[in-house]
Order: sequence, then structure tokens, then C-alpha cells
Amino acid sequence: MNRTPGPMGGDALLYLTDEQIRKGIEAMYFAYRGFTSDPDRVLESRGYGRAHHRVLHFVHRRPGMTVNTLLAILGVTKQSLNRVLRALIEDGFVENRVGRRDKRERHLYLTPAGTEFEKELSEGQRGRMRGAYRRAGPQAVAGFWQVLEEMMDPEQMRQYMSLRDGGT
Repeated sequence: MNRTPGPMGGDALLYLTDEQIRKGIEAMYFAYRGFTSDPDRVLESRGYGRAHHRVLHFVHRRPGMTVNTLLAILGVTKQSLNRVLRALIEDGFVENRVGRRDKRERHLYLTPAGTEFEKELSEGQRGRMRGAYRRAGPQAVAGFWQVLEEMMDPEQMRQYMSLRDGGT
């Protein structure tokens, strides 16, 4: 950990006050609002919400994932996911294929239109993150990732590591 002396240097960060924690929470809220603003405009113009974007993102990241895997990643109810998936399938963005080994399984893939839509939604976010990472520098990026990972519950961490490492 960085041990830079000063009001927000390494040692000081070990003893944050409640007010400093609140400022961090507020920074996260505003950062999330900025992070979601670009795709929100595109989603709204098509009558979609953030749940649709999350489905497109994760299906893009792991083509062929099962509906049950997506349910576990998103942490939503089956009913909620079915509503979102139905719209994306009907609009030609997602394909739902029967499993080869287990006919009861449904595997999800983006169509070419879905791939383009996902790209349109994510371009602004990638640009925003790339710019922030570049301005903050490699140590700040590593620290940011560490803080995010430390906030994850064990099951969330397992899912994140699986996606990050390209596992199933």
C-alpha cells in the first residue's frame, strides 16, 4: 500500500473518518452516474433499461453462457431476466440456442445486430474508463481495482475472477 504522508496519503487512508467514507460513497455514486450516462441515452431511445445493457455485456463477454449462469452473475430473479431476454430476443439482439449435451439448457449468443448494439452501448464507457485510467496512472488503477475487489462478497469475487480469467 502507498504510505505517502499527508491528509490522503497511505497511512492516513488506514484511518478514514465516517465523513471521508461518506465522501467516497458520494464519489462512487457520481462516478456511476457518469459511467452510465452515455449508454442510458442510447438505451432510452430504444425503450430499454440498464438490465438490457448488462445482459448484452455479459453475453458478449461469454458467448454461449447458459441462462442459469447469467442468472447467477446478474443476481436477479428468473422472471426479471426472462422479461429482459424476451425483449432482446424478439428484437433480434440475442439468440437462445438449445444445448448440445443437455437439451434443457439454453445457451445465449449475441446476433450480429446485438454485437453492434453492445459495442454502441459500451464505447462511451470504455473511452471514459480509458481516459480516467490514463490520467490517474498505473498505481491508482491498481489501487482502484483492489478497492473494488475488496468490496465484493466471496461469491461475487468468484464470478468476477471467472469472467476476468475467461473461465466458465
